[in-house]
Amino acid sequence: MGGGAWRAGDWKAYSSARIKGKSVGEIYSAVKIDPKYDPKNIKFRESRDSDDHPVTTPIIIGLDVTGSMSRILSVTAQKLGDLVKETLERNPVEGPQILFGAIGDSTCDSAPLQATQFESDIRIASQLTELWFERGGGGNNFESYPLMWYFAANKTHTDAWEKRQKKGIIFTMGDDCFPTELTVDEIKRVFGDTITSNIDTKALLEQVSRKYDVFHLMLMQGGSAGIVHPDKWHKLMGERAITVTDYNALPQIMVSILESVAGKDKDEIISSWDGDTRIAVQNAIGGLSKTKNSFMNKIIKW
Repeated sequence: MGGGAWRAGDWKAYSSARIKGKSVGEIYSAVKIDPKYDPKNIKFRESRDSDDHPVTTPIIIGLDVTGSMSRILSVTAQKLGDLVKETLERNPVEGPQILFGAIGDSTCDSAPLQATQFESDIRIASQLTELWFERGGGGNNFESYPLMWYFAANKTHTDAWEKRQKKGIIFTMGDDCFPTELTVDEIKRVFGDTITSNIDTKALLEQVSRKYDVFHLMLMQGGSAGIVHPDKWHKLMGERAITVTDYNALPQIMVSILESVAGKDKDEIISSWDGDTRIAVQNAIGGLSKTKNSFMNKIIKW
């Protein structure tokens, strides 16, 4: 997937018809999972080069849609459309193709993971608004963010990696911690896959990092550090566990990370924004490595 080109006019028309003046509940109105976004029904998602985009970069964005996110989910959901616009118009990486995921809790939710196609045009926005914001989750001190990693590692094919050994990028975001493992039963229930033993989260991160640069955005606004456990995220992911102090700036933060991945100077990135956005971007990417192309061009042998 991923043909077609993004046009500002398409976004303007779509936004006027589907988003402008509407509540989040009206925009994201699904009341159950759409079968086409159910991982059990997905053999693979593909990010392929095309005449429109001869060199592509796959980007996966996984949003926590559990109940604990309710206080900020409305703002975040509204901003995802802006993220698509910023990414495709500012063009921080070559040929961006975006897949959205909705992440829940695989121990108790009806739809712990949903995944759209990789797209390069207005279909990104239309598929995003078809996802179900279940607002579930449990009191187990984590959400199932590693499901997105499992999906990327085992259910995606990309020309970026297969032709050029260039990594894609994964963002997950939320206000909770992560489980220490994915169990055999969870993998069977969510993906329909049969595995022989539980998967350690650290080992899964190492697996998916062969084909993707992985970042997690810790949504810290509202004094949620005790729930997020940034110390655990940093132990797992180092500098790629990103602190988000203002979720209104999520589009700019993610675009800034993409620019950093592509090798743009960090100080130049920060100075390109103004006011509160600049502060939020500084807080988010201030600790990232300055090494040019240290992410995308690193080839890891299987």
